[in-house]
Amino acid sequence: MERTIPSTESEEVELYQRTYYSLLRSTAEVKIRTLGEVHTGMNSLLHATAREDRPDMSAFIYSLLRLPPQIPHVRLVILGQSIDVFTRSGFGDISSWEETSAVARRRRCYFNEDDTLACFIASRSDIDDMIPLLSAFQIEWNKLHHRLQRIPEKSSLQEMCESEAGYSLLAELLEIPAEDFDRLYAVWDENFGSYLEKIASSMCDLRVQLLSGSLSEYRRATHAWWDNIINTSPNLATSPVYFVSSNIHSIINVLSGYAKQHQEDLIHYLQLPGNAGLLNEWKDIQAQRVNSSYENFMYYIMKKYQQTSGGHSLITEQAAHEKELGIHRIPSDRSFNVEAQVIELSKLNPELMDSRLEGEESIDWLKNSDSLILNIDYPLGMAAYNILSEASSQAGSILGIYIMGKAATLNGVIGDVMISNVVHDEHSQNTYLFQNCFDAADVIPDLVYGTVLDNQKAVTVRGTFLQNTRYMDVFYREGYTDIEMEAGPFLSAVYEMYRPTRHPINEIINMYGLPFDLGIVHYASDTPLSKGTNLGAGSLSYYGMDSTYAVTLAIIRRIFHLEQNRHH
Repeated sequence: MERTIPSTESEEVELYQRTYYSLLRSTAEVKIRTLGEVHTGMNSLLHATAREDRPDMSAFIYSLLRLPPQIPHVRLVILGQSIDVFTRSGFGDISSWEETSAVARRRRCYFNEDDTLACFIASRSDIDDMIPLLSAFQIEWNKLHHRLQRIPEKSSLQEMCESEAGYSLLAELLEIPAEDFDRLYAVWDENFGSYLEKIASSMCDLRVQLLSGSLSEYRRATHAWWDNIINTSPNLATSPVYFVSSNIHSIINVLSGYAKQHQEDLIHYLQLPGNAGLLNEWKDIQAQRVNSSYENFMYYIMKKYQQTSGGHSLITEQAAHEKELGIHRIPSDRSFNVEAQVIELSKLNPELMDSRLEGEESIDWLKNSDSLILNIDYPLGMAAYNILSEASSQAGSILGIYIMGKAATLNGVIGDVMISNVVHDEHSQNTYLFQNCFDAADVIPDLVYGTVLDNQKAVTVRGTFLQNTRYMDVFYREGYTDIEMEAGPFLSAVYEMYRPTRHPINEIINMYGLPFDLGIVHYASDTPLSKGTNLGAGSLSYYGMDSTYAVTLAIIRRIFHLEQNRHH
């Protein structure tokens, strides 16, 4: 059939990928600097000024947030699928090293407290993510190094950072806008001065080594991940299952009612010093001066409170509360970092659920349900294909598949919700047409700040850095406005769940008439056409939860609706 989208392949991006994949076949360490030219040559939207002398702080901060905090001390990055892979390669038991992870990327890593970082990879998408991150980090580090060399030797960077005048002068000398300098300070905090001195003292010369890039090792890691889940919840193998890819907090917050039960403790936390802004927000919600969700605010405050010494005990209490309600958290073990949750619908207590589920038809029938929700912390790229393929072949009958994730939007703003019924997948080059079980009406009732855009077209890209202006132009001209990383691989696995062959390559695939429910919804976390603005600029914060919970409630209502029909 004729394609619905022109080829989005970019020679520069393809050259970059071919180069690092060919280099990583080596059994020796590969220097990141050998990739510098092809990295800058692809003209990535996330690294727009890679070739320029002035620092690209958006790219630098974006990389910092997605690499472990020890990265300034690292010389060698080793990539493998499991602890066994690292052990067989002579690195010993890396689980004895310091476990670490990035602020904005759920990738399990271990640091040997010297100069070596071991990172777990779940699929080739992790390579497409890690190599550009390391390249961007090194390029921008070295730009800063050269600029810091121009500062008079008599000036102490540490002392300059400790005074307001010195701090401002340093930003001026480095020709970094004050706003960008403040963002970097927010990332490094008390290490700001010492890290600048480290940058000034030495160039960055990272090396990377891929221990195994075989498909069999990815499958082995995925199988080990599944075994860990099934050992905890063996009933997954025989029960009807609703598969959800979302996050590790929203579904269980809505279903467990734990925050509601501890409202008094949370309000007391708001009255502590330093929380004046949040306390005022709470008063505005109570007085209905702002149209914010009371429940969302409680979920947000609970997470912040649990990160304090006074609220840390609530983490254990919450886990016990959830277990009584048939909600089982299953951390990943000895492989990639994708937490899972198994929820027994029959054990849930409707009286404890989020009040926004009230007004629905009576859900007392839940106690007779034999179904489970398997919720996974949304994976990166091709790991989605591996995970759904494993779950669909090992679990009981799949009743529904629901995907909630982040995406960049070309026609909306951060916080909007996009619902697509067309997905072009850059991994398989397939264009998938499907009946999305969700539309705008399912999300609008619970969305306060954003807009719902349904009937959209999405593109699944290989990596966040692996896009340039030509990519965006082709997408936008063809009406593809939702740019994300997981829907295509999930749909490739869905194809194999109801067809007798492996998913094809470079075809238009009509997926209407599936024997199970399918819903894919994204919320906008990035606007790449806004020059210089990307996720390196900040986070979604409390207001970003608005779209997350609106989508979460839509998914739960859909599951309840289908399950009620099964029992009537």
